[in-house]
Amino acid sequence: MVSSSSSRPLPSLVALSALFLQPALAELWNPRVHVQRRDYVVPRTTERIPRPLKARADTVKPGQPTHTVSDDLILGFEIVGNSGVSGQQLFLGSDTKVYVIDKVENNPLTINGHPAWASEYDLTTNQARAQEVVTNTFCAGGGVLGNGDWLNIGGNQAVGPNGVTSSSQTGSNEYQNSDGAFAARTITPGEGAEWYDDPQTDLTTRRWYPSLETIETGRIFVLGGNQYGGFVNDAANSNPTYEFWPKADGEVPIESTILKNTLPANLYPITHLIPTGQILLNINLNAAVLDYKTNTEYPLPAVPHAVRTYPASAASVMLPLTVANNWTATVMYCGGSDLQSNQWTSGMVLINVPASDSCISITPETSNQWVDEDSLPEGRVMGNAILLPDGTVFVANGANTGVAGYGNDTWVLQDSYANNPIYEPIIYDPSKPSGKRWNRDGLKASTIARMYHSTATLLPDGSVFITGSNPHPDYSPNTIFPTEYRVERFYPWYYNKRRPEPSGIPTSLTYGGKYFDLELTSDDLFGNIGNVNAIKIVLIKTGFSTHAINFGQRSAELDHTFTTKTDGGATLHVSQVPPNPAIIQPGPAWLFVVVNGVPSVGVRVMLGSGTLGAQEIHEVEALPASSVVTASADTNTNAHHSSAGRTTPALVFALSLLMAAVTPLL
Repeated sequence: MVSSSSSRPLPSLVALSALFLQPALAELWNPRVHVQRRDYVVPRTTERIPRPLKARADTVKPGQPTHTVSDDLILGFEIVGNSGVSGQQLFLGSDTKVYVIDKVENNPLTINGHPAWASEYDLTTNQARAQEVVTNTFCAGGGVLGNGDWLNIGGNQAVGPNGVTSSSQTGSNEYQNSDGAFAARTITPGEGAEWYDDPQTDLTTRRWYPSLETIETGRIFVLGGNQYGGFVNDAANSNPTYEFWPKADGEVPIESTILKNTLPANLYPITHLIPTGQILLNINLNAAVLDYKTNTEYPLPAVPHAVRTYPASAASVMLPLTVANNWTATVMYCGGSDLQSNQWTSGMVLINVPASDSCISITPETSNQWVDEDSLPEGRVMGNAILLPDGTVFVANGANTGVAGYGNDTWVLQDSYANNPIYEPIIYDPSKPSGKRWNRDGLKASTIARMYHSTATLLPDGSVFITGSNPHPDYSPNTIFPTEYRVERFYPWYYNKRRPEPSGIPTSLTYGGKYFDLELTSDDLFGNIGNVNAIKIVLIKTGFSTHAINFGQRSAELDHTFTTKTDGGATLHVSQVPPNPAIIQPGPAWLFVVVNGVPSVGVRVMLGSGTLGAQEIHEVEALPASSVVTASADTNTNAHHSSAGRTTPALVFALSLLMAAVTPLL
């Protein structure tokens, strides 16, 4: 989007650099040199230590989804409500609450005599409640802290109608908003939750379009952005630094070489904490691995085929971290725009630029090379990639031509920089052979164009919540792509299946430690003891959704074994979280028990201590060896069922030992 010009002076990079720590230069990233190989396979023992089921308040048994739908809605979308404010940003905060954040604009929903730009959406009533936010959240970033609080950081100057910069930056204006570029807003989800915006916790520099990533201590890494807005970045406006929130004594922003070298398409850098404790960066046509502990950036080869960062806005996702892959991170990027740096501001008609259909991935722990993945069936920008508990990835939203953003150029379509919305979703299955991983068989199209400023998140019942779309500077209900408030749910193939109801799910987990037991009945195994060989226990962080990114989204499997029972049920012996907070960071996550691809309703669990700081690492207890079950799991003919769910624990264990013994090839 384009922000109106400001009368406030822009500090030069030369002036700013005096305030920043300088990064260390480094050689090309080389896993053989820079990665210390680790093996998190849990040992097995013939001894079984009794773990009686505890009927206590700190264990949970999930039931069936409370939101019921007819079978004709499966693999399709349902419009269920109104978000109150347009969903430029959102996150799942609790079992029943989604928090929606907009930019400052003239939304019909009001609070305290002015338009609201934040709301709490109740999943049980499908009603939105306005929330007060005093600063402008326009193109802020977000993430979850290790104590369970959510953080929304940065934003833009105070504005009035049509996004014009206000003469008052302290709230004395028509929309009653203040400058949000320094702001650090927090909320503790729950009944009656409200946003807290304390100037004492503000950032030290202005950030618009920043990226956030939770680190191993539960603090948040904050990267990049610019100072006063604009469609793309430039040297005078850029903030090429990173910092941490909350700030520790003596910390100052640290300069980033890759951000300095990737203008102008380097806003909302794509970040992923990898299990080595370093951060994978994909920015414009460059990439690097950042060791933030030593302030060292290790360059990677150039990003092939297309730009993936805003405004190209590709879908990006870390594929599931599993027992079978020894919790090794592979990050995939799909779509974007094949534009060179000089083309973003060349005056070309961007709305006609075809979106890329390319998909690439990288596994930085084992290789420094990019891999071409199966291409999309059509080019897509602004797609959202959502991890489903069955191990697949759901992709929706976006457009086939153009780029993210809006403005008043002569070639725009009623402000929009993109056209030709894509209504059809698609599903990626990483367990399928190459050439067969994308599938949309049976999937039904949405009826709503989800263009710029659309968002999506997984819900605890395994459906996907989708809202937003607003390629305009202010509330615009009567346009081709209007300001959208309609909320949709997408229902995957498993939604109306009878869900497993495991007993004994703990509400908190540790990094390493003693295993715990879950109980499954014969009904939970669908009457076939062979399905015990097709079980996964999965933790999912649903992330903070904005601008085609779900900051912090990831899926990590817990190792387990099982003991069968004479009544046709089974006891699952489940290891705690692998003893490395960089695999899945401390803070809230959702635990799903998946039987032959069908997930239980997710249970909110706290990973780690529930506080910020170094997490205690416990010795991993050996798991009892599994019972021998010769019966086969049910054959699931659904096209979107991940076959990965049918790998037996014994085979996974053997494969993991083999993987750990083999030196990876670059």
